[in-house]
Amino acid sequence: MRSLIILAVLSPLVCACATAPKIMKQKDPLIGKIIKASTSEQRSYSDLIKELGAHDVIYLSEKHDNPMHHAVQRRIITALAAAGRSPIIGFEFFPTYHTPLLLSLMDSKKAKHTPRMEATVKTRMRKKLGWEDQSDAMWSYYWDLLVLAREKGLTAAGLDLGSSQKQRITRKGLAGISSIEKEELFSTDLTDPVYKAHMTAIFKEVHCGMNHGRMADLLYDTWRARNDRMALSIVRLHETKQDEQGPVVIIMGNGHTEYGLGVVDRVQHLNPEISQVNLAMTEIYKEPSDLESYLRPLDLEGYPPSPPADYLWFTQRVSYEDPCLKFKAALKKMKGLKRTKTED
Repeated sequence: MRSLIILAVLSPLVCACATAPKIMKQKDPLIGKIIKASTSEQRSYSDLIKELGAHDVIYLSEKHDNPMHHAVQRRIITALAAAGRSPIIGFEFFPTYHTPLLLSLMDSKKAKHTPRMEATVKTRMRKKLGWEDQSDAMWSYYWDLLVLAREKGLTAAGLDLGSSQKQRITRKGLAGISSIEKEELFSTDLTDPVYKAHMTAIFKEVHCGMNHGRMADLLYDTWRARNDRMALSIVRLHETKQDEQGPVVIIMGNGHTEYGLGVVDRVQHLNPEISQVNLAMTEIYKEPSDLESYLRPLDLEGYPPSPPADYLWFTQRVSYEDPCLKFKAALKKMKGLKRTKTED
């Protein structure tokens, strides 16, 4: 969750220059294991597919830049489609207004593209979806999932707010945006001082301990608005799906689903009848640790002691470096550029 928020908040600063991650392999007996959190028992892949498929909404929660997480997502989506449970795929990383673009891509399944034509389609879609400033590696992860959905004849949709909406809220807060902008938002009104304090503490932590004053409140406002919108999008996808369609599968960062909060609790609030399950792809810690350390329940006043997810699928880490080193270096560079411009 921590690295997720750094990525979401600082994507213009970090992602634009990112390259494919170099995986530093470290032995850990948990890698590759699938654990059911409620019992701490290991589950087989075939059992996992059966258990996931019994739910209306399946979260395949990821660390965005981990290629192994996207490989698991592909594998599960393929298995569901092969079992006749053709899912609807909802993406955090695409706003709702880009859903028509995604559906147009899905409609092109029958078109016979040469490799050259396919490369052109990929380039055009990247531009239309506003992904030109993201790294090639990040774009490839999500493009590959879109192509898989197209090949399987699935439906794909965006879930989130648009980038301009998120930027405006982060700059001005929910109270500071115009009434016109507020009309475009949706609110579940699910918030309280305890949860806000919990989240603002996390925002401070992922910014490497730096206190940005009001910025934490602005980030929380953006967090709320995004989660509310994505929850509404998920409920709508579930309620509008055809009888022959399978579950709604959500491609989303771990931070939005951890401990059943963020998006999961909002979906439940909007429609308590929807059955949800969260599979969290989980990177191993930097140092080998026992299973129980990954399953520690939420300790937050007024909230049930829920485990991080319903199922955990353990994977290798993308990096063993301290993300704060890159963050502080980037900030130092920005301050240097700002100082140079002032002197000029």
